[in-house]
Amino acid sequence: MKQFLSLLFSLLLAFFPAHAWQADLGNGTYKNPVLFADYSDPDVIRVGNDFYLVSSSFHYLPGIPILKSPDLVNWTIVGHAFPRLDLAPQYNLQDGDRYGKGCWAPAIRYHDHRFYIYFPTPQEGIFMTSAPAPEGPWDPIVPVIRQAGLEDPCPFWDDDGTAYLVHSVTGAGPLILHKMSPDGKSVLDSGKVIVRDKQNLPTLEGPKFYKRNGYYYILAPIRGVSGGWQVALRSRNIYGPYDYKVLLTQGTTAINGPHQGGYVETPSGQGWFLHFQERGAYGRILHLEPVHWVDDWPLMGEPDPTHDQGYRESPPAPDALVGVNANGPIGQPVATFTKPNTGVFPVAVPQTSDEFNDPELGLQWQWNHNPDDGHWSLTERPGYLRLKALPAPDLLHARNTLTQMLADPTLDVTTSLDTTSMLDRQQAGLCLLGTPSSGLGVLRQDGKRQIYFFSEKVQTTGPILTQPTVQLRAHIENQIATYSYSLDGSRFLPLGNPAPLKFGWWKGARPGLYSFNTNPVIEKSVGSADFDWFHYEPR
Repeated sequence: MKQFLSLLFSLLLAFFPAHAWQADLGNGTYKNPVLFADYSDPDVIRVGNDFYLVSSSFHYLPGIPILKSPDLVNWTIVGHAFPRLDLAPQYNLQDGDRYGKGCWAPAIRYHDHRFYIYFPTPQEGIFMTSAPAPEGPWDPIVPVIRQAGLEDPCPFWDDDGTAYLVHSVTGAGPLILHKMSPDGKSVLDSGKVIVRDKQNLPTLEGPKFYKRNGYYYILAPIRGVSGGWQVALRSRNIYGPYDYKVLLTQGTTAINGPHQGGYVETPSGQGWFLHFQERGAYGRILHLEPVHWVDDWPLMGEPDPTHDQGYRESPPAPDALVGVNANGPIGQPVATFTKPNTGVFPVAVPQTSDEFNDPELGLQWQWNHNPDDGHWSLTERPGYLRLKALPAPDLLHARNTLTQMLADPTLDVTTSLDTTSMLDRQQAGLCLLGTPSSGLGVLRQDGKRQIYFFSEKVQTTGPILTQPTVQLRAHIENQIATYSYSLDGSRFLPLGNPAPLKFGWWKGARPGLYSFNTNPVIEKSVGSADFDWFHYEPR
């Protein structure tokens, strides 16, 4: 029966596609955002005719999703940079947690026939991994600098092969430059501050290094996540001084904080900038801007018609290390634009729905921390995701909560839960993980299974289940989740109040599947929740 239903679902999708946000308009143009999903702190490169994108993953694992595109508009997930972080017990939700920590802004580069990814964890240091292909296998991560309080590294190999690493510090700024070993695995000095001016370049972070026409460029955002701008720093000497220019602001658009991203060129030399915008509970979603070069300065997006970029140069800070402000025209984000001139390709979007028919998890899934691999399975009951309940007092302390990103402004996520193997004091269901979290699940107590809703500290009980299976649904719209359940797969009944979703832990809210048991002492059997499928449906 399950094979028949899976085939039916696949056929329905063929006639009525339920894909995530589609930026390709099918007429040679695209709309922004190109990815309505939380691929925060993006970086992008081109190798041959293909483009590769990475983003920060924070506490979610496997870490650093890697996406591939032929045209910067149509993207699919092809892998992750590392499966887990074994840097501290808190990554296993032991002796605390790492919510909001873990992997911050990464950088991806291609050098000497290998892909390199560098990333910081604010409490442990700067790390790197490399691989012959973006799909992997990726080498185990190695520490480049073991020091807390560093952020946003980016490597650079100069024309003579000399390797460098630039990074910021937590709190954003100054920018520090190190020489590195040729293999990029360690720094060779304590670093030199090359850019600092808290007056004119406040909250300077996320640097990305480039070289063009004999100039060294650092593209970096200033002024913070939700309201910042993009600037370019330029020098003939890698150690500076660096002149600077504001490149991209909100202008007359509704795109707040258009900054932090990566620059890339097509094979024909077209320039493009991929950056994020904070969008509340949806996280930091991605926009694509055309880039033109005038007098060796990049111009991003389209001209701001008001020329009122909100930027007023101040006297430099007393300890400033910076050149002069180049001034000049400033860009604002585009709403639609002609696609990059790389050819015509079919529409592609990152993966979402999952029938759990494969022996390995889909690449769209990430755990809330390091998973306990002995307590989940796709093979013990083929065709189902089995989550075995570990002890936890609540959802945020529960291991093995499986999540993926919201990828549309309005959508439904629905799952089918088989409660047959649940034990007393076990809870399992569908949630929106974040700050706050909410969800709809099933609680087994005294041998009975009852549907319940929770949001923050509010819990509403529903009916007692008289059958083993139930479908659970969350409808997300205007950053609010409303929940419903179905006993027959067609009629859905609401339960609970509308639950607000918010941006927290530097991430957007995420739909997730969970199972835990509030019994602190679990003997031989832990109880299992079996999820038959997970369907993602834009509305």
